[in-house]
Amino acid sequence: MHVSSIVAERAAAAGERLRAARRVLVLTGAGVSAESGVPTFRGPGGLWRQYRPEDLATEEAFARDPSLVWEWYAWRRETIAPLRPNDAHRAIAVLEGRTPEFLLATQNVDGLHATAGSSRMVELHGTIWSLRCTGCRREAEDRRVPLPELPPRCECGALLRPGVVWFGEALPQEALERAFEAARAAEVVLVVGTSSLVYPAAALPQVARAAGAFVIEVNPEATPLSETADVSLRGTAASVVPGLVEAR
Repeated sequence: MHVSSIVAERAAAAGERLRAARRVLVLTGAGVSAESGVPTFRGPGGLWRQYRPEDLATEEAFARDPSLVWEWYAWRRETIAPLRPNDAHRAIAVLEGRTPEFLLATQNVDGLHATAGSSRMVELHGTIWSLRCTGCRREAEDRRVPLPELPPRCECGALLRPGVVWFGEALPQEALERAFEAARAAEVVLVVGTSSLVYPAAALPQVARAAGAFVIEVNPEATPLSETADVSLRGTAASVVPGLVEAR
């Protein structure tokens, strides 16, 4: 049997398991949004190529130069604003709609899953469309592009910061607890477009598999998860995920 036939059979079997499951956890990373045109966090080129993300996405960088940090986030917001969900985002939303117990745990901050219709979701790294006050701590969605002033300020007078998780900060506890609870209960875990290097999110499929879940990985490249996943499919999110969700 040709390798391509074996791969096709494995993908078909994985799709059957996914479609039959009543308890599903989906974990997504930057690879899902890359096909919508969202620049990867460490991608080459662009206005900000001379800066490392580690030099901008920190509380220390914000305290040192909030205007510079906000120029970067304003550029990201303006880049993402016109982009639309792709077939992978839409397929995950379809899967949610027909799965009794479902949770999407995303590491992406671009909001495209919500635009595609996903609602049973936790944003592990926050969202770029939320602004949080450094004074009164109030947080609210703000999709204005461009923002009227940089850096933006709260009504209380304190600086606003992006509602994302920066380097050195803990992930939101409630979101993390919901994700691990879903991992322990899942029959099937679908991991899409993530390097499986960033913890604690990378531990979710490990926890799920230890509890008996069937783990499906979709990624163009091999990752640390590839050897332990039940099925690891090579390909982009938009080219593979719709076929798993809808029988072909």
